[in-house]
Amino acid sequence: MHKNVLVCVTQQKTCEKLIKQGAALSKEHSANLYVLHVVNENDKLLYNFSDGDALEYLFDITKDVGAELTVKRSRDVIKTIVDFANEMQITHIVLGSSREKDPADNFVSKLQRKLPDREFVL
Repeated sequence: MHKNVLVCVTQQKTCEKLIKQGAALSKEHSANLYVLHVVNENDKLLYNFSDGDALEYLFDITKDVGAELTVKRSRDVIKTIVDFANEMQITHIVLGSSREKDPADNFVSKLQRKLPDREFVL
């Protein structure tokens, strides 16, 4: 079965580390690599960056690793990620850690419940 790796990035500059982790995983599995940044409609793309600078930063990183970058604005970040993962037939999802303290109700757990048949790399 063909594999597709999705790296979900946030508004933090640490997304470069996640993208490189996804690139290594996609190389290991000979998989396509996608980078998705979903931002709330009212937020900036990356903190401390203008939207243009943020897009250029993300584009440069993803281009360097041969990934496809998608940026979406949404009111429902989890639904947008789930829809994208289903549409692109994603098999592996690379995520950073969640800021929510309660592991039963954090972002990662919510996403895992919605996509139980995917492999998560945290």
